[in-house]
Amino acid sequence: MIRVDAYSQIQNLYNVSKPAGNRGSAKTAVPDFKDRLNISGQGKDLQVAKQAVAAAPDIREDRVAALKAAYQSGTYNISANAVADKILENYEF
Repeated sequence: MIRVDAYSQIQNLYNVSKPAGNRGSAKTAVPDFKDRLNISGQGKDLQVAKQAVAAAPDIREDRVAALKAAYQSGTYNISANAVADKILENYEF
């Protein structure tokens, strides 16, 4: 199913992007315009966010080291109630 408003937006882009000199004229002259790319502020923000995510490590080494040390020393305790609460919180019970 095609969204009508999306089709209209695409059609508008095609109508706007045609050079004015070639509409209805029989001339075959080379249009005098250059391609140009404008990135919106939102697009720039998205680029910065993607770069930050790509630069961040997948594993937080400092957190892993602290948990590993606590586990090996026997001081790492998990509350069953806290785990159950988090599970229920994720499933919105």
